[in-house]
Amino acid sequence: MQSAEPVRRTSDIEEVTNRYLIHPVAASLVPLFAALHVTPNAVSLTGMLFGILAGFAYYHYADLPFAVAGFVLMIAWHVMDGADGQLARLTHAQSELGKILDGICDYVTFIAVYVGLALALSHRFGERIWILVVVSGICHAVQSAAYEAQRQEYAFWGLGRASAKIPDVEMASSAVARSPLQWVLAQLYRQYVRLQWTVCGITPAVHNELSALLDDGPAPPGEKIRARYREVFAPTVRRWSILSSNYRTLGIFAAALLKAPEYYFCFEIAGFGAILIVLLRRQRRRYAAFLGEFS
Repeated sequence: MQSAEPVRRTSDIEEVTNRYLIHPVAASLVPLFAALHVTPNAVSLTGMLFGILAGFAYYHYADLPFAVAGFVLMIAWHVMDGADGQLARLTHAQSELGKILDGICDYVTFIAVYVGLALALSHRFGERIWILVVVSGICHAVQSAAYEAQRQEYAFWGLGRASAKIPDVEMASSAVARSPLQWVLAQLYRQYVRLQWTVCGITPAVHNELSALLDDGPAPPGEKIRARYREVFAPTVRRWSILSSNYRTLGIFAAALLKAPEYYFCFEIAGFGAILIVLLRRQRRRYAAFLGEFS
């Protein structure tokens, strides 16, 4: 049984800066966007533009006004990133294209910022700084995919939201007739989900067991299992939020104020990497314990 999906994200797993700043501001803009018939994809692209401008600003990070401008532009991107999903849910305009575009805009924003900082740092460290930045970017992609997968798992298994349904990554094609573009988008999204599963401690076996539990018997037992899932996993998803883009935005700004962005890239690799390993180990144990309760 799947529940109707609210416009705002659930607060029980929401990261604190999203809950009290980013998403309230985004929510105040969504009715205006809807009244003006602005599409969710247009909001995503506007956010990406703010992110690209942030990259230009951070190229001059050594000048305080530019560092502040970079931070403000990234906050504006966060707001648009929150508004596009709310607008899509409000107007029932969710789509595979929108999910992929949202992810692309996120990555383009950070690529722009990382490139801007790398170009600036190359004046001090030479071309070798690009090795650090590229490795940092790869770590970022893996960590972000892991965090987003945890959120999606919670929305689907804990809340029963249809829009969070995990596509069957083993399917090569859909039985439903699709245009070539729709088919390509579906395959890209499945591959993205496969990447998320690989780096977040979730396996097809876990999905099969959870599906069997929720499909076994009438709705009340299923709702009881979902309630238990929320009780067990809501605190853990909040812990995973340390890997969210919000803390990277704060970290970049702090490093820029210290005039040492290279420290941020080092922490991206070593610090966030160590945090991911710890979270993965705990998550695997937690899934095993949860499934053991119903075996």
